[in-house]
Amino acid sequence: MRIARFSIDGNVAFGAVEGEKQDELVLDIIKGIPFADFELSGTKVPVSKVRLLPPVLPNKVVAFGRNYADHAEEMGNEVPDAPFAFFKPATSVIGPGDEIQYPSFSQDVHHEAELAVVIGRLCREVPRERVKDVIFGYTCANDVTARDVQKREKQWARAKGFDTSCPLGPWVETDLDPHDLTIQLTVNGGQRQLGRTSEMIHSIEDLIVNISEAMTLLPGDVILTGTPAGVGPLHVGDEVAVTIEGIGTLTNKVVKRG
Repeated sequence: MRIARFSIDGNVAFGAVEGEKQDELVLDIIKGIPFADFELSGTKVPVSKVRLLPPVLPNKVVAFGRNYADHAEEMGNEVPDAPFAFFKPATSVIGPGDEIQYPSFSQDVHHEAELAVVIGRLCREVPRERVKDVIFGYTCANDVTARDVQKREKQWARAKGFDTSCPLGPWVETDLDPHDLTIQLTVNGGQRQLGRTSEMIHSIEDLIVNISEAMTLLPGDVILTGTPAGVGPLHVGDEVAVTIEGIGTLTNKVVKRG
């Protein structure tokens, strides 16, 4: 099931996405929230009539770096022996169609296409055999990074945590095998990144076991699983699109920060 979060006439709701052709998609509005038992209302609205929002509002975004060997190599980094985590704040999250604001303190902002895992229940110290039970679903992400700031400041809080640096969407796919999916990213229609989730060094199970040993994960929290090779610069006016097999396409435009 594809579950979107959207606004219409000033109201925010969740809905199940139905249909295949983009111009024919409709939302069956959900009674309640999707992290608990819910029912479909039967009230349907065309996707074209709503504004899609970030599919979740995470308490935290836990991101893992250098989880594809080819990306680590292109950046001149060694592959870490254990998962390498950092955080993006909730204020970095934007949705499909929202604008990525080029930060005033950087001159070298890069795109990073990633598979995002959405947590579905409160959990801690998750055993490997139970990881699937705590996952709500999967969505597309772009770990937008101020590369010059990342290199200069060594720690990544500003470089990866600035406002609008975490586009998510367009919706959450709850019924998906995530282990061998195509990930691609285009800028203005030209392909920049192309990889498969099977190329991850540390699996989704590894990542959730690792981070849940240290902290409690809450429903709606997001885990970013790393990016394949091909990262590169974004400029004001660019349109960047992340497409993941079985999920869909997340598109955002880069604008000058106002």
